[in-house]
Amino acid sequence: MSIRRLPSALIDRIAAGEVVERPASALKELVENALDAGATTVAVRLSAGGLDLVEVTDDGSGMNETEMELALERHATSKLPDDHIEDVLSFGFRGEALPSIASVARLTLESRERGNAEGWRIVVDHGARTGQGPAALPPGTRVRVEGLFDKVPARRKFLRSPRAEYSACLDAVKRLALARPDVAFSVDHDGRRSINVQRSSGPARVAALLDPSLERHGLGIDFARDQLRLTGVISLPTFNRGMADQQFLFVNRRPVKDRLLVGALRAAYRDLLARDRHPVAALFVEVPGGEVDINVHPAKTEVRFRDPSAVRGLIIGGLRHALDEAGHRSAAHEQAAAPVQWTTSADQELARHSGEGGNQARAYSPATGATSWAPAFTGVTEDRLDFANLPLARAEPALAPVPAHPLGVARGQVAQTYIVAEAEDGLVIVDQHAAHERLVLERMRAAREGDGVARQDLLIAETVELDETDCDRLEEAAPDLAELGLEIERFGPSAMLVRAVPAALGKPDVASLLADLAAEIAEFGGTLSLRDRLDHVAATIACHGSVRAGRTLSVAEMNALLREMEVTPRSGQCNHGRPTWVKLAHGDIERLFGRR
Repeated sequence: MSIRRLPSALIDRIAAGEVVERPASALKELVENALDAGATTVAVRLSAGGLDLVEVTDDGSGMNETEMELALERHATSKLPDDHIEDVLSFGFRGEALPSIASVARLTLESRERGNAEGWRIVVDHGARTGQGPAALPPGTRVRVEGLFDKVPARRKFLRSPRAEYSACLDAVKRLALARPDVAFSVDHDGRRSINVQRSSGPARVAALLDPSLERHGLGIDFARDQLRLTGVISLPTFNRGMADQQFLFVNRRPVKDRLLVGALRAAYRDLLARDRHPVAALFVEVPGGEVDINVHPAKTEVRFRDPSAVRGLIIGGLRHALDEAGHRSAAHEQAAAPVQWTTSADQELARHSGEGGNQARAYSPATGATSWAPAFTGVTEDRLDFANLPLARAEPALAPVPAHPLGVARGQVAQTYIVAEAEDGLVIVDQHAAHERLVLERMRAAREGDGVARQDLLIAETVELDETDCDRLEEAAPDLAELGLEIERFGPSAMLVRAVPAALGKPDVASLLADLAAEIAEFGGTLSLRDRLDHVAATIACHGSVRAGRTLSVAEMNALLREMEVTPRSGQCNHGRPTWVKLAHGDIERLFGRR
């Protein structure tokens, strides 16, 4: 069989197979062209999910007749003034989009250059020029794509339903609209407007396109390291979703789908979210052009970094810093039975102080600039309480006035599980086990990074019977467990000997603890880094060492817990991603009783 040159029409269809997979692919290319043309407004019109019609209209620079002819030729572009592809700042640069789309659909290209009295129209039907002539339109460009793959049945049959294709189109527009908050976007589908956003700031655009609640439950990111910078918005861990469909990642303002970035985002939320929950995020990574390769795939959604570990460290470090700064904040919760909105005190931060009167707590309000001091509660060393060694006590009434603490002062306990506290602006309800679980974990983490976790040697070593495979796992993990204050050794084929436990646990049920640790190691031990494994194991240990639901606490114990929560990072959620506290504001209480 002899080698031959392929006809140009077939070459265009082959190229279209990489660039135009579905209506959303064509839409993405057209919107990118509009943005590269300097548009400040982009209007999208769809029919049947884009299967029948994809139309993009912009108010950019427009083109004259000669430029329009060139735009329909393969590898003709205005976006590569020289050969340095790494310096390209535009979305597109290959010069393949328009000719590829025109080879598999009926394409109508209309454009009017600013300063010209009228525009020009060119029509191409599946690669064949079918018409051209003057066109009436404002300065800018309008591209209409009709009947995608109508004459390529082998491709058409692989398209999904109009509903599914419409969802993909919306996702493509959202990504580009997030990348360019300085541009107004609208999307109309079969006569109904589904997106309408005006020019705005980055955080406002993220909230408008993803979830308006992010204005209350989101954290702004602005973090730099060396020549790398990370900006964007992420959700509080307690504001999460069952799917990872609200995570948008950008490199140099280009929407990408990159495993490295997704993995770094997931790692930043480790031990803050349940395994089947996902945060909401829009993250923008800025790197020097020479440090990233954008010419990996024709769809331009994949990139390669020269130093992947530096980018991963930037994301994990930036997100962890923001989550730590959030302190005890927790996402608001809606009450289904009544129009009540749970809120949090985001405008107060707690600082520590020790004066002549002993331990004191200082509450500072950035909104008013006011600072107030209150004595720390008695029986507490550095506002931390060893629950394991305190006698059981029934909650007694607290008569002290309400000091300016973000989480208020304890007034009682409900169902021996929830602490009810009174704050200046409402009632706070705390899940005592979930909150203390987080506090114990953060103490262990800080101790591990400092002088080491304090351990308590057992007077008589305790023997725990387990399956032989569980003993094998624990024996292999023994050095890691020793870092966390748990000293164990093998004692025969199916038993482990426990010689010391973390001091923070008091007197734990070591048999149950080892069984849970073995299960944890079996699930994650072979797939995580050492730090991640230690964090997972520490979370399990912390759960066993926390004050349990059903434990009656004294007012002093409850207040000690509240004070420590206020100064502990990530205390707004437990180790499994559930909220540790909620607040019912005064206004919400008044609405419940019909006072508003």
